[in-house]
Amino acid sequence: MSGEGAVLTRDEAFARIRLLRSPNVGPVSYAQLLRRFGTAAEALAALPDLIGRGGKPYQPAAVTKIEDEIAAVRRLGARYLFHDMPGYPAALCELESPPPILTVRGDGALLDRPSVAIVGARNASAGAVKLARQFATALAEAGYAVVSGLARGIDSAAHTGALAGMAQGGGTVGVIASGLDITYPPENTALQEEVATRGLLIAEMPPGTEPLARHFPWRNRIIAGLATGTLVVEAAPKSGSLITARLAAEAGREVMAIPGSPLDSRSQGCNQLIREGAVLVQTPEDVVELLLGFTGKPRSTFREEASVPFAEVEEIESADIAGLLSAAPVAVDEVVRQSGASAGAVQMALIELELAGRLVRHAGGRVSVS
Repeated sequence: MSGEGAVLTRDEAFARIRLLRSPNVGPVSYAQLLRRFGTAAEALAALPDLIGRGGKPYQPAAVTKIEDEIAAVRRLGARYLFHDMPGYPAALCELESPPPILTVRGDGALLDRPSVAIVGARNASAGAVKLARQFATALAEAGYAVVSGLARGIDSAAHTGALAGMAQGGGTVGVIASGLDITYPPENTALQEEVATRGLLIAEMPPGTEPLARHFPWRNRIIAGLATGTLVVEAAPKSGSLITARLAAEAGREVMAIPGSPLDSRSQGCNQLIREGAVLVQTPEDVVELLLGFTGKPRSTFREEASVPFAEVEEIESADIAGLLSAAPVAVDEVVRQSGASAGAVQMALIELELAGRLVRHAGGRVSVS
């Protein structure tokens, strides 16, 4: 578990939730605002001026909206985890843009367990579903928390298998792209409830939020970030499972894949990962052996280039940065190079554009204009 041991007052916790729920504030801009102003209360007070510089009037999230959200979280029997407070998973703190606030329901002790993510195709073959379930059961019996996204196919098999093997000390963690009170797909209602009552259910979105396409890459980064390694069982090229694998690689975690027939398009993603450096595994024992030997330097050579870290802030016009962007996503470090300004100055200009609703953030630290 993480946490700096600081005491978060009730008012500051409320202000943090309000800041994150304010229009166009995302994990990156939230972190920068908190870093620049020190507290969420101070950041909220500064938002109207910042947005004015971006070109539009601005109003933070309504107080009544946050009060309703907190009441909904309590009704669900859930709780909040803040990024710098006790209870927040330490593994997520290592990400470039960790979720600032999580809502969780279930057994938080699972965040202390060694963990492995199992992901794969929604339209998985019967053989791959059986394999995912068997791997998950064996890994839970070995004491691992099996993390997945409660989608159809491989995800559902991973959770089902882990629930069957959790009597030996492991368990399962479900990460969803909606609020905790929403189930997607609907046929997983019973499974999601079982994960929440016997395992742990995690959401970055507030209650009542329906899953949108743009939410899934953010969910995938949590899946990859929680686990020491990500195992892809079956996946087509350019699938969400490969995004999770790439995010795991960016976070310095192991990336593993089970090979499949080159005649099946659902195996092409796994075969591609192995060709690009992911570790080939064939049994649960292969996974355990790999993760037990993990020392912070993955055996997998599958990698994505990381973004440039933030620097000290200097003034730069957000309009100048907007002029460098288009509808095609581009890495922030490329924007920094083209602008000639410091990374910190570019990040602050991007925040102004984001808060004004003129910027879209994509997985992998990329941005585009809206």
